Amino acid sequence: MFADLITSKSRTKLLEVFLATPHEMIHVREAVRRTKDEINAVRRELQYLEKHGILEKEQRANRLYYSLSRSYPFFYELLAIGSKTIGLGAQILKQRAKLGKIKYAVFSGKFVKRVDRKPEDVDLMVIGTVVLPELALLVRNEEARLDTEINYTAMTEDEFKFRKSRNDPFIAQILSQSRVMVIGDEEGLLA
Repeated sequence: MFADLITSKSRTKLLEVFLATPHEMIHVREAVRRTKDEINAVRRELQYLEKHGILEKEQRANRLYYSLSRSYPFFYELLAIGSKTIGLGAQILKQRAKLGKIKYAVFSGKFVKRVDRKPEDVDLMVIGTVVLPELALLVRNEEARLDTEINYTAMTEDEFKFRKSRNDPFIAQILSQSRVMVIGDEEGLLA
C-alpha cells in the first residue's frame, strides 16, 4: 500500500517497521537490520521523516533512537493505514477469498493504537459467512508475532443484524468504541 503512494522504497520499509511496533523506540542500526537497506539510505530517510514530524528522535548516551511522533497530526491515520497493510489486517485482505464471504472486518481502536485492553474487549469483529479455521490460523499467527492474545468474534450478517436490532449489549459496546474498518464501510456497519 505505502509503495503505491511513496516512491522511496527505503521510506516505505521504514514506515512499515515503525507502524509494526508503533510505541517502540528503534536505534538506527536496528532500523538498518529490519529494513535490510544500506545505512546511508536509512539515515537519510530517518532524517526526512523526522524533519516532516512523522518521527521523533532521542539521544541516549551515544546512540540515536527514533519513534513515531504522537504529535504528528496524522498519527492515528497512519496507525489505521498500518493496521491494513501490516500483520493481521494485511493478511485478512490478502486471504479474503479463503476466509469466505466477509461483509465487514473491523479492528477496535484500542487494538490498532496498541493501548491497554481489558480481557473482555473485542479486538477484531468479522461479519459474514466466515471460514473459522482460516480466520483462527491468521489470528494465531498474529498473536505469535505480537506476543499477545487477540480477542475476536465472527458472526453471520443475519446474527449481527438481529443482535443489533435487539440492542445487544455486546454489539452496542463494540459499535460505541473507536474502530478501523478493514473490509466494508462504516456507514453500512452502523445503519
